[in-house]
Amino acid sequence: MSESTPSRGERPLVAVLDYGSGNVHSAVKALVAAGADARLTADRGLIRDADGLFVPGVGAFRAVAEALRASRGDELIERRLAGGRPVLGVCVGMQIFFERGVERGVDTEGLGEWPGVVTELDAPVLPHMGWNTVEPGEGTRLFRGIEHERFYFVHSFGAQKWLLDVQPPFPQPVLTWCDYGAPFLAAVENGPLSATQFHPEKSGDAGIRLLANWIDGLRRATL
Repeated sequence: MSESTPSRGERPLVAVLDYGSGNVHSAVKALVAAGADARLTADRGLIRDADGLFVPGVGAFRAVAEALRASRGDELIERRLAGGRPVLGVCVGMQIFFERGVERGVDTEGLGEWPGVVTELDAPVLPHMGWNTVEPGEGTRLFRGIEHERFYFVHSFGAQKWLLDVQPPFPQPVLTWCDYGAPFLAAVENGPLSATQFHPEKSGDAGIRLLANWIDGLRRATL
C-alpha cells in the first residue's frame, strides 16, 4: 500500500499535517493510543483521503499561518472542510481557524473559518500553563464521558469571544469554555471542524479519551 492510500478498517486513518510545526510525535503516539492509524505526513493525497486530519500548532500565530500557507496546507484544510471531511486543530492549530491573530502588536490573517480575533489573555500571569477544568457545551461529543476532567494548557493567547451566528436549520456549534483570569474558548465543535486550545496529547487519560471520542466519529462517518 502506498503512502497516499488510506486504510479502511477498525483503525481510522488520521493524517497529522506535517508543515514544520515542531515536534508533533507525541500527538501521533496519542492518536495511535486512542485507536487511530496516525501518520505524520505532507503527502497531499494522503491528507486529502484520510478519514481525519489533525492540525498541530506550536509557537506564534504568525509563524504557524506563514508555515501553513508556504506548504499550501491551508488549501488542503479548506478542501477537506468544503467536502465535510473531519479536521481537528490543537493549540495554535485551533487559533488559526479564526479571522485574525494579534500578538505583540503583530496582526496576522488567519484561515477565516470563524469570525473573531485571537488576543492575549486577560490574566495576571502568563503563559497559562498547566492543568485546568473546562465547561463543555450541551451536546458535546468530544467531551462525552470526560465532562469533569482537567486538561493541559500552555498558551498566552486565545479566542475570548464567539461571533459566528449560525441560523437554523444548521446546527449550533458546541462551545467549551475555560477560565483563566477571564473566560476563553477551550474547544469548538462545528460540523466537520473541531478544535481544542489545550493539548490532548499532553492531558493524560482524559486527553486520550477525547481523541478516542473524535476517532469514534470518524468511524461512524465511514460506515
